[in-house]
Amino acid sequence: MRPHKLHRFVCRLSDAPLPTLAAISLSASPAVAEPVSGSLPAQWNIGAEDCAASPQPPLQVHTYEPQTFILRQSPCATFEANFIYLLIGSDKALLIDTGAVADPQAMPLAKTVLELLPGNERKKLPLLVAHTHRHLDHRAGDPQFASLPSTQVVPFDLEGVRAFFGFDNWPNGNAHIDLGGRTVDVIPTPGHNQTHVAFYDDRTGILFTGDFLMPARLLIEDAGAYRESALRVVDFLKTRQLTHILGGHIELNAAGRAYRFGSRYHPSEHRLELTRADLAALPAAFERFNGFYARYPNYILTNPVRNILTLGFIVVVVLGVGAFGLYRFLRRRRRRRA
Repeated sequence: MRPHKLHRFVCRLSDAPLPTLAAISLSASPAVAEPVSGSLPAQWNIGAEDCAASPQPPLQVHTYEPQTFILRQSPCATFEANFIYLLIGSDKALLIDTGAVADPQAMPLAKTVLELLPGNERKKLPLLVAHTHRHLDHRAGDPQFASLPSTQVVPFDLEGVRAFFGFDNWPNGNAHIDLGGRTVDVIPTPGHNQTHVAFYDDRTGILFTGDFLMPARLLIEDAGAYRESALRVVDFLKTRQLTHILGGHIELNAAGRAYRFGSRYHPSEHRLELTRADLAALPAAFERFNGFYARYPNYILTNPVRNILTLGFIVVVVLGVGAFGLYRFLRRRRRRRA
């Protein structure tokens, strides 16, 4: 990407010269103002026991406030049931994630986003498409945006993320996206995945956390990095107002129990929004984490790779013990016959 195009979308904080720092300070000043209030629905699309018998729109679109939209992919369209966020400024808009479905016929994400953007059919507000991380269920819809005019898609690999946002000392430092009268901070949050970032919106006071923190299974790739990310975000928010923490999925019911993996029906679904208290408790939860599994009221910590390896080891041991026992049994029978 050309440097001048990068500067239009992102203002760097790390190692910036004094004039740039001054400009960033001015652009970030609305963060101390009272956030614009918004609303969340009483219930999201929870899918159906029989999706074939219960046709439903692939996308649920909720207007949090006139410049902030939350899109939920139907559990019947994809069991991932992703949440996608559209933030609109006066100069450009930001789309956070593109969900788990590539087919525009099955999931008309780009068409829906374009309809929400200000402007007319000939000219829409410029759009920046970014990702919380590189997992396919958060970027499968990227091809729908690839050929759209005035649209830029941020690379999803680590080097691409670092280069685009100007992270010279990953995962330290923050970046800023200037949407025009609305600044979004980009905070590195590796742990679930090495490319993970969270987005803080100064207009609404919402922290968009992808798979880093949500009412779901928090799948751990690197527990140490995850804890450091939690501490980093807690520190970042000390001087900022926080209204909601909104993640990428809901996988728990209201009682904190996880739905079966792959379920397309979420009865009595947990609320989407989490709080500052949930975030504040996360570093301590990792300090106590046994490395395998721990359940809390609003999320579950789990290391799937370690769990699978441990289960595989147990299976091998059990089979080995069984085989040894069978060998001894047969050997004794042969001795008795002899």
